Amino acid sequence: MTRLVLSTALAGLLLSGAAFGPAFAGMDMVSVVEVSLDLPAVTNKAAALRFTHIADDLKNAITALLVDRIAPEGEKIGIDLSEVELSNSYTEAIGTADTRLVGIVSITDPKDNSNFRNYTLTVDVNQAKTFLPTTVDMSTLSSSSDEYYTALIHAFAQAVIDKLPN
Repeated sequence: MTRLVLSTALAGLLLSGAAFGPAFAGMDMVSVVEVSLDLPAVTNKAAALRFTHIADDLKNAITALLVDRIAPEGEKIGIDLSEVELSNSYTEAIGTADTRLVGIVSITDPKDNSNFRNYTLTVDVNQAKTFLPTTVDMSTLSSSSDEYYTALIHAFAQAVIDKLPN
């Protein structure tokens, strides 16, 4: 009989969500994701041409990863991409590729101004490689390819999510 009572009580607690309260207490909910890039400030011409839609693409990638953490009263994530670089085929061939995204990530709580985080995030060619499809031939992949662009976006988005409390 005691077992049945405990099981019923536990089931009620789980169904009510109360058992998960402490688990979600530290999780940041997000209401807004904003990404900006001053394209004229990008000095790498190849990157400026290739990444014309990077702000929207990065915002969409981050939002997709946050789908279960979106709330009207959540925090705001702002990203100011300050550097977008594409390496050329020569630097890739000799192993000194400098393809990377650099941005300042700011997370603000609209209800509590003291709850503010700000950091610089850099994602480079090595981090992006882990997001490439396994079918991609690394020996023929260039930094200006669609697959590489997508991998770089997803690597940056995942790095932002990884720094949020969960």
